[in-house]
This record gives sequence, structure tokens and C-alpha cells, in this order.
Amino acid sequence: MLSENNQNNQYYRKMRRKDRLMPVEKSNELLEKGEYGILSTVGEDGQPYATPLSYIVIDNDIYFHCAAEGQKLDNITFEPRVCFCVVGKTQPIYDKGFTTYFESVIVYGKAEKINDKDKKNEILMKLAEKYLIEHIDKAKSDIERSIDVTLIYKISIEHITGKEKAKTN
Repeated sequence: MLSENNQNNQYYRKMRRKDRLMPVEKSNELLEKGEYGILSTVGEDGQPYATPLSYIVIDNDIYFHCAAEGQKLDNITFEPRVCFCVVGKTQPIYDKGFTTYFESVIVYGKAEKINDKDKKNEILMKLAEKYLIEHIDKAKSDIERSIDVTLIYKISIEHITGKEKAKTN
């Protein structure tokens, strides 16, 4: 995973509330353990598009699977730069006013299609392990049956920033 929040990178805006900057280790952990994420893309017409996804993180890359056509893929073909967001625990409360305790991570990177069949198989098995471990015995045959019509995309992480507001004692 990335070892810094890249707050000095000229391409990414610095976080306004630096007091809420999540340590990079915790940002990486939230990204890895998050259940679902939102992938944001932009189309040829400039229209943004956000898609909820199941995903896995391996090394410094995010992987997701999808069908062979759709707006998300059209957008990635037009502009491979994407943004991916994961929200962890949230707790709206009244604490000297209305507020919310939260944790989230935002990632910027480039998406690319994975064509190698062995790599696709590996990613699909890891997705099955993450989301349906109790049915892992059925995963291999299901993957074999659908691998030719299932696409796998990798987002190479270029920038990650975690933000949190936690209850203080």
C-alpha cells in the first residue's frame, strides 16, 4: 500500500481539515477491509458517473469485476483516471451540536482492463473469498463458467487520503 498521504502532490488538493487526516496505515486498512466502494468516472460529455462496487485490494491496486459493456466502461475507455471512495463506520450524534463521527478514504488512480486469464481467475477467487467464503467450494466452477464474459479492471492507486472524525474523551 502507499506509505504516505501524498499531501504535497501538485495534482491533488490538500485536505482543508488536516486535524481530520487519517494516518496512512489506517487509511490503507480501511481501504482493504471496506465492504463496498464507489467508483467515480467521467464520460465524454463531461457527465460524472458513480457506481457502487464490490472490490479487493492486492498490493497497491484495487480490482473489481463487471460485465463487458456499460456506462462505467465507456467512461473508463474515454478517461481512465478515476476516483474511488470507501466509507467505514459512521455515527450521527448530538455532541455540543449535531455532528457525525466517521471514517472514509478516497483514492485516485488509473483503471485498466486485465486480459490475462490466470490473473482474472485469481482476482475472481479472491473476490469469492472476501464476499462468499462460506460458498468458496462452488466458486471455482462458477468462475470457470463465466470467466470469458466477465471483465476484471485494476485501479493503480496514485493517491490516497483518509479522513476521520472520532469521539474524543
